[in-house]
Amino acid sequence: MVNNDIGYQRLFNQRIEGRKFERPEDVVRWMGAIQAQSYNQSLWAIGIRMNSPNVSVIENAIANGKIVRVSLIRGTIHFVPPEDARWMLNLSAPRILPKVQREFEKYEIDQIIVDRCMELFSNALKGGNRLTRLEMMKLLEDAGINTKNQRGYHILLYASQIGLICFGPKQDKEQTFVLLDEWISHSDVLTREESIAKLAMKYFISHGPATIHDFAWWSGLTVKDAKMGLGAINSMLSSENIMGKEYWAERLNNHIAYNSPNSYLLPGYDEFILGYKDRSDVLADEHASKIVPGNNGVFQPTIVINGQIAGTWKPITNKGTIDLTYIPFSQYGVSEKSIIESANWYSKFIGLPLSSTTIQEDHEPT
Repeated sequence: MVNNDIGYQRLFNQRIEGRKFERPEDVVRWMGAIQAQSYNQSLWAIGIRMNSPNVSVIENAIANGKIVRVSLIRGTIHFVPPEDARWMLNLSAPRILPKVQREFEKYEIDQIIVDRCMELFSNALKGGNRLTRLEMMKLLEDAGINTKNQRGYHILLYASQIGLICFGPKQDKEQTFVLLDEWISHSDVLTREESIAKLAMKYFISHGPATIHDFAWWSGLTVKDAKMGLGAINSMLSSENIMGKEYWAERLNNHIAYNSPNSYLLPGYDEFILGYKDRSDVLADEHASKIVPGNNGVFQPTIVINGQIAGTWKPITNKGTIDLTYIPFSQYGVSEKSIIESANWYSKFIGLPLSSTTIQEDHEPT
């Protein structure tokens, strides 16, 4: 395989191309976890992997607890299947909580304060109650606990990592928090070894071809633990050495029939980008900074053409319609037909008619 082949394989295995899913929960279960710190972008990350993408259908799945949004892998927010949330937290917490404790020391937050915060959250949310982030912060402030200068953020992260809270459905366009134990009706119980093996299987089936270092980065595990997980399942996978790196997937197919449409509008933070430590197989080094302008951690929505990240795009809502602007990288070509097809797919998803599509020349130096 060459780089384009790796990109093609990932498009198929991630279900962006080819066989898609009917239900949001099937998408999330297949992917294992979907990056979700940007709520609206993460809805499209699910939608692009569905046969009939629709915002309302996905938000109904969230409201009914069929998919759960929680801070776990690498301490970042993901959508996960409800039955997997607990054992995933058990894997992530030992890696994240020591970092949170160091932040607590920095902000002079001792265990007495932490315990008081958890008590306040538990009492306020029990019985199916929901609070927005502002309401959670006001709850602490009213109790005399300072939430300024990231103190509140780290308290919420701690509450998430110990499995006390997770995100609930939206309320007046604001995200809410709920008690995880009340929100999830069933949790799979796995040993640590079983959890790592299951996470490895989910990852390589949906994200392959990928390397062991990609899996370690994505999962937040040590390379040693990642190797243990891969070792438990490698007989069910295929591998191939490409330019000195070993790639693993459920099936490596060098003869994929790549059909039209051949361009895709991915959301910011999509797993096609964020799912790998090494992104050079699908993104040229000279363009990497363009999808994270200013290196501020905010990933722009991207265009995929022929298995490669080929530009960025911007949706603009205007009087009940949607205008899309494409900023392709200079060395990639994209047909007008392909642009319209991908734009219509997104338009259908958000439920707004497409007003215009504009190709804007990339003026940034390469």
